[in-house]
Amino acid sequence: MNNVLRSSSLDIFFSKIRSENKKIVFTNGCFDIIHPGHIHVLSQAKLLGDILVVGLNSDKSVKNLKGKERPLVNESDRAKILLSIKYVDYVTIFDESTPKDIIEKIKPDTLVKGGDYIVDDIVGSKFVTDSGGKVEIVKFLDGYSSSNYIDCLLYTSPS
Repeated sequence: MNNVLRSSSLDIFFSKIRSENKKIVFTNGCFDIIHPGHIHVLSQAKLLGDILVVGLNSDKSVKNLKGKERPLVNESDRAKILLSIKYVDYVTIFDESTPKDIIEKIKPDTLVKGGDYIVDDIVGSKFVTDSGGKVEIVKFLDGYSSSNYIDCLLYTSPS
């Protein structure tokens, strides 16, 4: 997968893109089961710049955040799925519980999160704003959640 970037080379790679005056947008998540809510956030994020980078929680990170039964889809397949979405330019996979380190390497012009966050509660927001960037929150589409889908699949008994 050519567009899956290693953490060790992010700063060099994105300094070259920045030198071409391209605006870099970053968002992140587990993306365990892609649904219309994810597509909405990714499409809105892409409108905010030239290059959309998705930080993807690794399998290890997802297990730590969501429990031993997750992820349902492995990180390699989740990355392939994300890269098949026309809005996504690059994916970088991280093991930590937050994308703080990769945000500091990428230095995005815009940091995007989906949901009902307060800007100050978003990991990396202070770094991005202190660096002259901005933070945007895209409202989730009601009714879409990977956890809800998983609960329906696991806990709904057949009729």
